[in-house]
Amino acid sequence: MRYELYYWPEIQGRGEFVRLALEDAGADYVDVARLPNRGMAAMTRFLESRSAEQPPFAPPFLKAGKLVIAQTANILFYLGPRLGLVPKNEASRLWTHQLQLTIADWVSEVHDTHHPISGGLYYGEQKREAKRRSADFTAERLPKFLGYFEQILQRRPTASDYLLSKAVSYVDLSTFQMIASLRYAFPRAMARLEPKHPRLLALHDRVSARPRIAAYLSSERRLPFNQQDIFRHYPELDA
Repeated sequence: MRYELYYWPEIQGRGEFVRLALEDAGADYVDVARLPNRGMAAMTRFLESRSAEQPPFAPPFLKAGKLVIAQTANILFYLGPRLGLVPKNEASRLWTHQLQLTIADWVSEVHDTHHPISGGLYYGEQKREAKRRSADFTAERLPKFLGYFEQILQRRPTASDYLLSKAVSYVDLSTFQMIASLRYAFPRAMARLEPKHPRLLALHDRVSARPRIAAYLSSERRLPFNQQDIFRHYPELDA
């Protein structure tokens, strides 16, 4: 099957978690909005259409045959068993989904560091509130999320394991993306916290060294971090 991924063409954002899964599995997919000439228009038309019975609220969404699946964690829940990125038993699939939903919460908290009042306001219009929110995030919430995933890895039988088993899962790929993105957005805070989470950093390095992921990261398909994305670097917010 050829998958069609619909997401904004200028940012990594939530769509990147899906891209990493498709790339690692070597799946046949097209990043629709990044197609020349018609890509962004095609996504816009799809979003504005009311003909679909189950229209997505917002990107990312994935077309798989006649299916249209939205929400990052939901897309990965669908793709996981089809791409070999989740164990076969139900308990493991639900556990993986649970971890991915926790990452979704984490992503939302990162977004709210620079837009704590409203996504409709510019950062400069809520800068004072963003400083307060970011101070709490780097002091309280970021260590809690990092510590949670570090603890899961600590419970694995060997240091070479991924979060679920000796095989990579989509939540390992998403965890890699979180570490890479946080290093961009909060380099000072991450430099302070990283020594306390060696297993998590080893997981990041293990994922980045996977052949297809390494090839993707060095290609033009991997968009650079930027100030329009969910993960933004504002030095004044990086306590």
